[in-house]
Amino acid sequence: MKKDKIKGHQGWSYIIIIVFFILGIVDIRFGILGLVCMGAPIYHALRGRGKIHCSKYCPRGSFLGKFLKKISIGYSLPKWLRTKKARNIILIIMISVFSTVLTYAIITHGFHFVVIAKVFYRFMLMSFIVGIIIGIIFKPRSWCQICPMGHGCTLIKDAKDNKSIKDNPKIPATD
Repeated sequence: MKKDKIKGHQGWSYIIIIVFFILGIVDIRFGILGLVCMGAPIYHALRGRGKIHCSKYCPRGSFLGKFLKKISIGYSLPKWLRTKKARNIILIIMISVFSTVLTYAIITHGFHFVVIAKVFYRFMLMSFIVGIIIGIIFKPRSWCQICPMGHGCTLIKDAKDNKSIKDNPKIPATD
């Protein structure tokens, strides 16, 4: 029981991502719920909770950890992929791809709810598939080490911590 308490919702939150993808197949308008998946980690980070979403709530991480254990080859993620530079590059690529696809969809089809929902759904599906491939080749939750949302939360936390240090005259700045 204590182990479940420590893990938070990780034991069952995989259901959320499965339901999300099924609902998206049934009606693509449910793809807009991808906003919640992308917004929740940022919300937690802005509230000063750092990467708590990753360790306790993330449905994708829960799915990868639960279902890839038995089929994962189990290699360690290469060290160069775990560097801040690599994670920054992945974050920039993901933001660029998402922004480009969303802009193109809106320009070609207009600013419609269904168009935006479809972009969110496809983006979530694409990153989910990449996470599964990485989890099969490497350890199951290897995606979590390079996840753009998790890295973005770290950047938000670091920025908030640096602001706190500069705003508090009792703590010397480390510039």
